[in-house]
Amino acid sequence: MRSAFFRTLLDLAEQEDRIYLVVGDLGFGVVEPFAQRFPDRFLNVGVAEQNMTGVAAGLALCGKIVFTYSIGNFSTLRCLEQIRNDVCYHQADVKIVSVGGGFAYGALGMTHHVLEDLAIMRALPGMVVVAPGDPFEVEQATRAVVSQPGPCYLRLGRVGEPRIHGPGAVFKLGRAIRVREGRALTIISTGGLLETGLRAAELLSGVGIDARVVSMHTLKPIDEAEVVSAAAETGGIATLEEHSVIGGLGSAVAEILAESAGARGRLKRFGVPSAFAPEVGSQEYLRAVYGLSPKAVFQSLRSWL
Repeated sequence: MRSAFFRTLLDLAEQEDRIYLVVGDLGFGVVEPFAQRFPDRFLNVGVAEQNMTGVAAGLALCGKIVFTYSIGNFSTLRCLEQIRNDVCYHQADVKIVSVGGGFAYGALGMTHHVLEDLAIMRALPGMVVVAPGDPFEVEQATRAVVSQPGPCYLRLGRVGEPRIHGPGAVFKLGRAIRVREGRALTIISTGGLLETGLRAAELLSGVGIDARVVSMHTLKPIDEAEVVSAAAETGGIATLEEHSVIGGLGSAVAEILAESAGARGRLKRFGVPSAFAPEVGSQEYLRAVYGLSPKAVFQSLRSWL
């Protein structure tokens, strides 16, 4: 996902000279092509994320389209006040990009586990929140947020995520993508667990359970119609996110179901409990610990149904 983002950003910057990139002293291997091609539009502010956000807001208020970039918690939580007061309050054209959503940096411990960002970004007035599920969605989301005025949050994985969507896929902010059809239940995924949702659906298919799979790449504004359709047309909804069960995709779907007169369906949320992880390890290992592997999701959904 990270490589797809920077390839797309470089291409966009070739066409639009208002695009700037401000980073917090990391990611040199991937940011160097941008810095070398556009040295006047690249700023490394050092390990000073509050300053990074303030500088970005100032540039945006001068007419620029500014991307900030850092590891998940550092581009969001460390500078939350600046995002709220400088960016959101002024509707500044700042695109906040975090790399390493969920347990991508799992071996570095709880400081690098990115599990609360979606909830917090969703709560900020005027913030568009996007968590792409594969490199195709990253490419399309990067293009979309450039065209979307005002604050946007773009949550990326790290490296190695497979391309899920084939030719003909259509991406639009606020519109989910139905990846697989099914009637028994709907798995709604956000971010890097899209592959997990598809693999779990394939395992369910092997025991005669046809599962619909939906990529909810935009959490705000969320595609309410797709959620209501899933509740009406399938036997239940399971939300899948590498994030706390509080405030993210599961909460957003629950809010829709609770407030929609016609939507009455069972809901199961897959995510991480609201507690700091006591273990460290690879992303794959920590996903398994928290029941977010394809096999664990399959087994849990089979029992639930």
